[in-house]
Amino acid sequence: MEHAAKAMTGPVQLACFFVGSALCGIDINVIQEMNRQLEMTRVPQAPAYVLGIMNLRGRIVTIIDLGRKLGLAPSKQTDSSRIIIVNSREENIGLLVDRITDVVKAKWEEVGPTPSNIKGMKDAYFLGVLKASSDLVAILDVEEVLGDE
Repeated sequence: MEHAAKAMTGPVQLACFFVGSALCGIDINVIQEMNRQLEMTRVPQAPAYVLGIMNLRGRIVTIIDLGRKLGLAPSKQTDSSRIIIVNSREENIGLLVDRITDVVKAKWEEVGPTPSNIKGMKDAYFLGVLKASSDLVAILDVEEVLGDE
């Protein structure tokens, strides 16, 4: 299978974050904002990865536990936790991550294929991997992760 990033060219900026011990990144063009607010209302009978909903300046945002959604351990809500707000299919979705790190500038041409098993995560959820300094950044395909909502 060709990796998804192969079709993309030119510069990219990745907002990087940790989900457990996994270093991931999202193209900053997909992100609406990053938020510290962790207060949300639980949704009865929602899937286990849906933590709840929150009202963000009049917009209802569904909050997803990204760790659980990726098949990892559930994210722990700490002082370092953040919610990355993205827009997917005309809906605002918040992705709970363990902590935010840096923005990495790269070119899509530098992105390699996703290994078949990145620390237990489904490779279909990723566009590819980027070697950034001494780390590998798994680039999240937001639409693929949220595609089965």
